[in-house]
Amino acid sequence: MNEEELRKYQCGGSHYTSKLIQPWDAMQSWMTEEQYRGFMLGNVIKYIARFQEKGGKIDLEKARHYLDKCIDLW
Repeated sequence: MNEEELRKYQCGGSHYTSKLIQPWDAMQSWMTEEQYRGFMLGNVIKYIARFQEKGGKIDLEKARHYLDKCIDLW
């Protein structure tokens, strides 16, 4: 996904896409590059680790969303 597609897409609702400023844009401006990349990668790991016990397919989609953002950052 390109940056614009990442901004418009959200798994599991519209609670972030309806905001004027996306939370991950705010975090990117407040964190160092290393902190921000670590946060994004940590979310990939979190959603993959829990998908079988909690969110199932939606957690895999969330992991993919964060992974797409990670790919865009590197």
